[in-house]
Amino acid sequence: MSDEASISNGAAGVAGPLIVATGIDKNFYDVDREIQVLQDLSLTVESGDLIAVVGQSGTGKSTLLNILGSLERPTRGTVLFEGQDLFALDERGTADFRNHKLGFVFQFHYLLADFNALENVMMPALIARVSEREARERAERVLEMVGLKDKLHRRPAELSGGEQQRVAVARAVVQSPRLVLADEPTGNLDSRNGEAVMELLKELHKDGATICMVTHDPRFAKHADREVHLFDGKVVSEDELRKLTQEVEV
Repeated sequence: MSDEASISNGAAGVAGPLIVATGIDKNFYDVDREIQVLQDLSLTVESGDLIAVVGQSGTGKSTLLNILGSLERPTRGTVLFEGQDLFALDERGTADFRNHKLGFVFQFHYLLADFNALENVMMPALIARVSEREARERAERVLEMVGLKDKLHRRPAELSGGEQQRVAVARAVVQSPRLVLADEPTGNLDSRNGEAVMELLKELHKDGATICMVTHDPRFAKHADREVHLFDGKVVSEDELRKLTQEVEV
């Protein structure tokens, strides 16, 4: 397989930004009309960043995260991860990227109902053909890290909403990914559980993970190294956002 076809597991030392997204457009089609969600968007994410992507509903925040994670293909533009074009990867290369380099935390945890917390967290490692013993050890370690050591064998229905989301975070990081994408990870939680999940993400960041988080809550956005503001599908500065918001209000 060529270098362009796969993401190498040994690429952690690659110089330069972790992610460079350039000229991203994303269009959707609704019956007979075209809807442009992202417009000529460019974004650079440095290794070790903790970024909060903020903006009103419908500005393309989740779509941007999905594109950075290769879950959606842009209509136009490129996304480089450690210098490699994500959308030039073949099927195996894309799978390797998602399983070894990426951890995704969704607003809705999407845990497998028939499996307990330990089995849910083991799943990414097992898919990567890690031995069952090693997968179990990793899963137990990260579940202890998120404060669920005593609930390894509980199924999702036996866990609170906050506990389910912490299992989802553990599942996202069991493979020690270079990049964690979190889409409104506190959106369905009360303030106490939301703070607990945010503290966990901060701890992961301190341990070296690069985190890009979509949030509508300014309490959590303030923990980020920087905020990326989206307005009508474009990245804008705070000054530009103020002007655009004033124009809309007028």
